[in-house]
Amino acid sequence: MKEAVNYFKERFGSAPEHVAVAPGRLEFIGNHTDYNGGPVMGLAVDCVMGIALTRTEGDEAELVSQGRDDRVVVPLTDLKPVEGTDGWVNYPMGVFHVLRKHGYKMPGGFRMAVASTLPSGAGMSSSAAFELSAAYAFSSAYGFKADRKQMARYGREAENNFVGMPCGILDQGVSAFGEENHIVKIDCKTETFERVPMPAGVHFWVFNTQKKHALLDSLYATRHKECLEAFDILKVKYPELECLADANLAQLESVSGQLSESLLARARHVITESMRVREMASALTDGDLKRMGGLLLASHESSRHDFENSCDELDFLVDELRQVEGVYGCRLTGGGFGGAVMVVTDGTFSEASAKDACTRYQERFGHMPTVFHTRSGAGAHVVESVEA
Repeated sequence: MKEAVNYFKERFGSAPEHVAVAPGRLEFIGNHTDYNGGPVMGLAVDCVMGIALTRTEGDEAELVSQGRDDRVVVPLTDLKPVEGTDGWVNYPMGVFHVLRKHGYKMPGGFRMAVASTLPSGAGMSSSAAFELSAAYAFSSAYGFKADRKQMARYGREAENNFVGMPCGILDQGVSAFGEENHIVKIDCKTETFERVPMPAGVHFWVFNTQKKHALLDSLYATRHKECLEAFDILKVKYPELECLADANLAQLESVSGQLSESLLARARHVITESMRVREMASALTDGDLKRMGGLLLASHESSRHDFENSCDELDFLVDELRQVEGVYGCRLTGGGFGGAVMVVTDGTFSEASAKDACTRYQERFGHMPTVFHTRSGAGAHVVESVEA
């Protein structure tokens, strides 16, 4: 990645010895299924986080990030999370900490420069890309190997336990296992990964509503609690169930009298969304883009009505864009309660098509959404040539 290499040269006065990149991701389908033990699908995008790195003799790390004027120095003898505005270094340093914890020999210090082509605020999980690019840069610099599943787990462990952000395996798994013209399918109960072919010529557009995820933390926690409550009731009658996503609609119906209307709706979303993810894998393998689009739209309707994690802005964009020529389907992507809509199109959908939808959105809500166009990309890897 030229940006990281050039930035390393600019800040440290020499060429880096090691370079690694990792892509951001989009949640393709499988909304809130991960923590319910269900399947989920994600797309590795063609924009990346890049890390350039050189080992040093000392016992400290020097880190710089493009777009920031600061240089952060972190002692490696007693590694702890950094507080305040320099806290961005916790993503790579958390990975360093986790790797050492798992027995990898990583003596001395290092210099690191970070650069990104990921759009800001587009919900593409730059944190996971940061963690995976760091993991691969360290593997190159310190001469060890780990498989993609291990790398994804190390990234998640760093984010959970060092950064302090609870998350499932989706973000890191997609960043690790991404492949051009493929979707990554993850069984979150068993943490198994599968690449499902995506028909060639499919484009992805992200419309960011610019509405912050209103009360995301508290509402996310509420949904999580509701799902657990529904599962507890199901498990009394069906003790063989291991998670909510294992249940079927007949089982849910049999306990519907014991569930409030909201608990019934939350569980119905998780069960039907898990069914849609499994059907999506078949639709993509068959190259059935019409069925793919229908599943995306059904996913959004379930989020809108059953899980109630959509909002007026997201619904407006979905309702507008689903009618535009060249659109296969669209849905909210990510946690919801604000954020972004993912639109899957053929090559006829253009910047002009996007602008028309944005104009109608501005007329309704008083501000313009931001739009980002992307394609599928490769997963995290070491860049063999470090020439700028």
